[in-house]
Amino acid sequence: MQDFDRLGAFYLGKIFDFENHTGTDELVLYDSGDLTTHAVIIGMTGSGKTGLGIGILEEAALDKIPVIAIDPKGDLGNILLTFPELDGASFQPWINPQAAASAGQPVADFAQAQAALWKKGLADWGQTPERIRRLKESAETAIFTPGSSAGIPVSVLQTFRSPSAELREDPDQFHERISATATGVLTLLDIDADPLTSREHILVGNILKHEWENDRDIDLPGLIQAIQNPPIARVGIMEMDQFFPARERLAFAMQLNNLLAAPGFDAWMRGQPLEAQGLFYTPTGKPRVSVVSIAHLGDAERMFFVTMLLNEVISWMRRQPGTASLRAILYMDEMFGYLPPTASPASKSLFLTLLKQARAYGLGLVLATQNPVDLDYKALSNAGTWFIGRLQTERDKARVMEGLEGAGGGFDKQKMERTLAGLGKRRFLLHNVHEPKAVVFSTRWVMSYLAGPFTREHIKRLMQDRQPVEHDVKPFQRPMETAETGRPEKPILPVEIKQAHLPYAGHPDSGGRVVYHPFLLGAADVAYHSARYQVSTSRRIMARLDIEDGPVPVDWDRAESIPMDPAVLADTGLADADYAAPAEAARRATNFGKWERGFKRWLRNDRALTLFKCPVLKAVSGPGETEGEFRARLQVRAREQRDDAIRRLRGKYDRKIRSIEKRVMGAQRAVDREQAEVAQSRLDTALSVGSAILGAFMGRKRSSVDSAGSAVRKAGRMRKHSSEAVLAESALEEAEQALKALNDELETEIDQIEGGFDAQAQNLETIRIRPRSADISIQFFGIAWEPRTRKPRRDAGSG
Repeated sequence: MQDFDRLGAFYLGKIFDFENHTGTDELVLYDSGDLTTHAVIIGMTGSGKTGLGIGILEEAALDKIPVIAIDPKGDLGNILLTFPELDGASFQPWINPQAAASAGQPVADFAQAQAALWKKGLADWGQTPERIRRLKESAETAIFTPGSSAGIPVSVLQTFRSPSAELREDPDQFHERISATATGVLTLLDIDADPLTSREHILVGNILKHEWENDRDIDLPGLIQAIQNPPIARVGIMEMDQFFPARERLAFAMQLNNLLAAPGFDAWMRGQPLEAQGLFYTPTGKPRVSVVSIAHLGDAERMFFVTMLLNEVISWMRRQPGTASLRAILYMDEMFGYLPPTASPASKSLFLTLLKQARAYGLGLVLATQNPVDLDYKALSNAGTWFIGRLQTERDKARVMEGLEGAGGGFDKQKMERTLAGLGKRRFLLHNVHEPKAVVFSTRWVMSYLAGPFTREHIKRLMQDRQPVEHDVKPFQRPMETAETGRPEKPILPVEIKQAHLPYAGHPDSGGRVVYHPFLLGAADVAYHSARYQVSTSRRIMARLDIEDGPVPVDWDRAESIPMDPAVLADTGLADADYAAPAEAARRATNFGKWERGFKRWLRNDRALTLFKCPVLKAVSGPGETEGEFRARLQVRAREQRDDAIRRLRGKYDRKIRSIEKRVMGAQRAVDREQAEVAQSRLDTALSVGSAILGAFMGRKRSSVDSAGSAVRKAGRMRKHSSEAVLAESALEEAEQALKALNDELETEIDQIEGGFDAQAQNLETIRIRPRSADISIQFFGIAWEPRTRKPRRDAGSG
């Protein structure tokens, strides 16, 4: 293991001796836990800000810490360009032909030169190809492109999901979520909506509030319909039509509808759902570095998406248990316009919420900007770590000084001003409130090839083999088509057979007739109990099964669980619909008792509660927790245990180190005192000898004798002080060696702590908890009628 590959430490570079203008071999190892108090990176173009940011992301990935990195400029995609072979063939596809031409080289030769440059640069900083391989293995990297299919597209259909019950029960948080979402939607329409005065904002906010209070999701099409026909009759004390007349609501709905119908907007409807868990982790629970590229979007679209993403991150954050360790990182590469000092865009309140609350959940923010004057200084003062590079203007320097004073820690204003004025390229001032003093350092060579800003073509080429995870459509939300004719009247079944109708999701005027088709539907509340695994939970299970004519009309091995709420079932269907004939077996009431007993057996045997157990960490998954979610939680738990062990170890050594440090300080004072006395003794002796010699020349023999005797005595004292100085220096050296040995012992013990836990490599045991018959409560069992749209019949003469 290299000296910089230490547990919980980010290797950022090496100390730069600012006084002597030279580099040193002293490593800058940043404690990852310090990021829970957030960080800002400030530096003008060309300061090396992107390199430092990517270096932080690389270190996070090596430590299996997931990251969402918002990329407004297209620079962060470079983190995917990691080539352990460090050969020209790997670099060549990402070479800019113009750069090769400027160098006077063919692309292949220039690629080879770049590979050699990267190989040498990494070696100079002690990094090997093996470290690049570990980087690639530790976390998955991917580029997501909302509103585009160049990378992995992101669907915003689920961005108006009802918040969790915990959030809805907090009035302040609930209002904040409503306001930010409404502002984000209106931003798409270039409506600068004031939450207190804008009718559009108030209407959208009230619609969201009404739906979410009833725990209902709403998407953009649903929002358009709700604007035309609001689910609320009054706004305040005014009737809806007084507050916002129907004709004007229609015009507002048309604006949103035109946006929805605009060419290319369908890209916002496809791809992976906008879920923080899916951006932080893969479905198997492997940590992700998700670069969310928004460089291709317009300003309004960027603000809309960032607002929706921050909303989702906050919701995810509040579902996590508290931790003192770094759980995840939210990185943004350019903050201009998102956290301004005076204006209040939709993103500002969300960033402020994260800066104030995210620490308790182990979520660290890293915010980068070229111009600190574009950021709210109150927000900046919430950052515990500052990485400050070369600044462009005096206003920028003044804002940084203002923010540093508010951030706390040791602060010497005059020294800080001198330091900021002398920073060069790839050199940063690191001011960390968790450390006693600020340091200047040179950033290390990054493992990722910095090819420059990514275009959509670059992203498409890099991500061409990545298949997006499409948004799952809930069953029964879209009308199905059928070629069967059906009958105009509903079949008459025995009264003992329960019947229900599924809702029709189509539009009555969409063409074709609706035909109801029967299937067997079972719904039950199932309880699961296990004292051994401390489980006591229940779930509602609904299953559907087609009834067939034949010797085995019902086969529960073919049953399908469906995610549906029984509350949507209705006693009657559409008045003008047709009905398909059920199988003959479905007409006999005596069959349903036998089928219900089979349903219960199926629940006991096939719908057991599955849990996962990790023997290494002695942890068991929670009910409903997927294997991927459990593995992600295991990784966090292992990091917490590692960090706790390191903290305990440091606490154990802290008293010893402080004791030896006192010895070092005392010995240093003794050395300084003895050296000063030796110097004074030498001066006194020299003066005495000089006085004796001068007296002899002047003929004052008595005086010369006295002076000579005094000189001898003083020379003796000088020898005594010299001897004591040697002893003091020896004591100082001994104390310093003891301090170094104790520090080395501490680092050795830290390195021996098990810190290489990989949740993906762990073998998990599967636990199945079966329900007892008494724990199964049937809520519905009978025939359910599903509406389908009949395909239009072709005319006889059509080809």
